[in-house]
Amino acid sequence: MKTNRRPKMRTSIPLLLTFLSLGLVTGCQVAPSKTAKGAGVGGAAGAIGGAVIGNQSGNSGQGALIGGAAGAAVGAAIGLVQDMKERTQQDQLAQERAYQQEVARQKQDEARVRDQLNEELAIAQGFRISDAELNDAQRRADESSSRLAELKSEREWALNRKKQLDETETKIEAELAEIARLEAELAELRGTTTADGG
Repeated sequence: MKTNRRPKMRTSIPLLLTFLSLGLVTGCQVAPSKTAKGAGVGGAAGAIGGAVIGNQSGNSGQGALIGGAAGAAVGAAIGLVQDMKERTQQDQLAQERAYQQEVARQKQDEARVRDQLNEELAIAQGFRISDAELNDAQRRADESSSRLAELKSEREWALNRKKQLDETETKIEAELAEIARLEAELAELRGTTTADGG
């Protein structure tokens, strides 16, 4: 009886590992959650560990089943914590995006209302403007434009006079330097000529 049971237990180990492997492969293909991943990985690791430990006591199949169940439970718990953390982060990001969008929308609404109020105020002020006010404003605008043109012309005139003075002074300095050079050169030549004649 014992001889018949052990082969069955040993035969169940590869089958169990095969099913766990298939579960992992299938789960990865459909992008499983971390909970499912953790359960699959933990179950496979637990089954292998349980089979090794159970093999020492002659119950490798039972050890694989117990180890697989325990590993799956632990892996699922770890994966669940990771899933919850990830969902919390995603929820926070979604709330932040929604808040920023709401703030942007409120600013746009405020700007639109402000522009509308300014336009309505301008219209109301336009109705209260008399022809005399408009003519007076035009007269003052013409006067200010004329005065500005006079000041610019006067400024340009002063700059040109300063430029002319600077250019003249520069020319004088250059000519004086050339005069000094020629006087020195001629004086030296005169001295040489006098010495030769003596």
